[in-house]
Amino acid sequence: MHFRLARPVTDLRRTEMLYCEGLGLTRLGHFDNHDGFDGVMLGEPGGGYHLEFTYCRTHPVAPSPTEEDLLVFFLPDRQDWLNRCESLLAAGFTPVASLNPYWERDGRTFADHDGYRIVLQAAAWDGGAAVKDPR
Repeated sequence: MHFRLARPVTDLRRTEMLYCEGLGLTRLGHFDNHDGFDGVMLGEPGGGYHLEFTYCRTHPVAPSPTEEDLLVFFLPDRQDWLNRCESLLAAGFTPVASLNPYWERDGRTFADHDGYRIVLQAAAWDGGAAVKDPR
């Protein structure tokens, strides 16, 4: 199975630069004026997901992310996590406080120019193990 997350953006070139420079993603494909849409697909070659960012030439769609619309990347190596946090800042992402305090414990949250948020979590993905109820 392969997963695609598609999002409308206001500036396709800027978005591509932010995500390639900030997260180290690669352009996997793109299209121009396909039924009025331009787009770019970013990810890691051979990965199980990619991000598609689109811009509609005829009816631009205003991005409308909420504070809880998150892309979360789990990075178990502390130095890799630190390096990627610095890369996001250097690329132009803005640090923001997470609405959910869980993400603040072992991570940092960043927003792009359209308000889409990314969490870099300094931890390994645990495979979705159930969290025990603290009561």
